Amino acid sequence: MVELLSGYRRVHSRDLDEARERVGEVFCPHRLEVVARPTSQPVCFNSAGFGAIGLSYLDYGSTVRIRPQPLSSFVLVQIPLSGRALVRTGGTEIESDPTVASVPDPDADLDMTWEAGNAQLIIRVERAALEEQLERLLGRPPAAPLRLATKLDLTTPQARSWLSTVQMVRSDLDGPVGLTHPVLRTQAERLLMSQLLAAVPHSASDELLASTDGSAPAVPRVIRRADALIEAHAREPLTVDDIAEAVGLSVRSLQEGFRRHYDTTPTARLREARLAGVRRELADADPTRRTVSQVAADWGFHHLGRFAVAYKERWGESPSETLRR
Repeated sequence: MVELLSGYRRVHSRDLDEARERVGEVFCPHRLEVVARPTSQPVCFNSAGFGAIGLSYLDYGSTVRIRPQPLSSFVLVQIPLSGRALVRTGGTEIESDPTVASVPDPDADLDMTWEAGNAQLIIRVERAALEEQLERLLGRPPAAPLRLATKLDLTTPQARSWLSTVQMVRSDLDGPVGLTHPVLRTQAERLLMSQLLAAVPHSASDELLASTDGSAPAVPRVIRRADALIEAHAREPLTVDDIAEAVGLSVRSLQEGFRRHYDTTPTARLREARLAGVRRELADADPTRRTVSQVAADWGFHHLGRFAVAYKERWGESPSETLRR
């Protein structure tokens, strides 16, 4: 078996306690015990990471039982490069080999037995980043919290596509440059997460398929709420941060939702609502008592020249013409 990620060695030792400590630093604390006669082969653990992604090569040499704490904040995809492993997670049991990866439930107890000769390539993904990528792909939060299947068939076209990207990233990490360019790292990080969401069945798989089938998706309730909030409070000193917080979205998710479902941005939508409000108020105002600058300032337009240009572009007349009618 060729040792992967050899430039990122964490441990190469027959000392099981040292191996447990080094592996625990990357993943989480765990119990580790040899369950058969130990071999003379040392434990080999190499690990590299970038952004929300980590790639690790781990070979215990001997047959071992591993009982970690719940993973909680991250997701693992464990790919045997040789041999077999038995993985018990969330009430299910997975017999994992080079054709079947295990994806342990991060909220459940985990009990694994790796046979001797079972070297694995392990992909670690921060759970929050994976959930954020799902929102980015959907243009909105999923209908339910993300739950991944605990088994991944590595022979499917989607899994093979994801594996080819994993191998490309692993090769770049093993190379002389080591995937150091920040733009490439961000692109690789998002591509790996997107392809993983396409390869592993999960609670939002149907939503993800529906969002890419070419049909126009219904506007989610949370985006409609944000739009209604803008309409109702446009006269107030409202910001995009305020809107996002009020509806329980990140600013990025709010922007993606407006782009996807309204083909605009929250900022542009707020500006449009304010221009409409100014027009209504100017049309009803007494020109002997109110001025354009007063009404514009009340609606958040403090640069009169830019406001007048935007108003005329939108309504085809100057604000003073609206006021005099």
